[in-house]
Amino acid sequence: MKKNKLEIKNLHVEVENEEILNGVNLTIPQGETHILFGPNGCGKSTLLLTIMGYPKYKVTKGKINFKGKNITKMSLNERAQLGIGVMYQHPPSVKGVALEKLLKIIDEDEKLKQKEIKDLNLKSYINRDLNLGFSGGEMKKSEILQLIHQNPDLVLLDEPESGVDIENLQIIGNKAKHLLQKSLDYKIKNRTKMGLIITHTGYILDYIEADKAYVMVDGEISCHGNPHEIFDEIQTNGFKGCIECQKRG
Repeated sequence: MKKNKLEIKNLHVEVENEEILNGVNLTIPQGETHILFGPNGCGKSTLLLTIMGYPKYKVTKGKINFKGKNITKMSLNERAQLGIGVMYQHPPSVKGVALEKLLKIIDEDEKLKQKEIKDLNLKSYINRDLNLGFSGGEMKKSEILQLIHQNPDLVLLDEPESGVDIENLQIIGNKAKHLLQKSLDYKIKNRTKMGLIITHTGYILDYIEADKAYVMVDGEISCHGNPHEIFDEIQTNGFKGCIECQKRG
């Protein structure tokens, strides 16, 4: 029986004394990947970074459980060691730290994954300072490469399509699909990874078959359901129309 899961209960979060999340509830069972839609500024990135444990995001009420443990007060480092990893929407550039050095720190017991480096077309970037002078697509490929080396149990992807052209999105999407065990290489019963993906465009759905979708508005989960049906509703009627449709249902 699959017991591992991410469980968020009545989560309230403040940033610089302003409440951003107002009672968020969601559960991601082992083996499932969920999608989070929502307009700009509604709190989607705040949710991901709170799950990851950034101290700027203050939990004022509610809790986060992961793998049967209350991680609400755990440090970022402890959560990473427990198996949580994130791809940032706007990853930082780090002067003086080569991508290769960071990968070796992340995965100190293993050799660099040369096939993944080649598949992501990052061979010429491996000795360069992390993300310094990288294009949007190169940054996102660098991020997914770091996640592949970390191999987390819970994968958090913040706008993987942002700033990425179609060719690079295909590469990133396919690697994320494999990382999340959504490819045909993994039988459904053997899937252990959990994923939460933020998306505006919905393009990531072309590569990853998500199990459930949510719509967040004003710091709350307003509706949930089938990812493709919800995305079609958003495209047709916008976020408010999607919410009204769910209320009528």
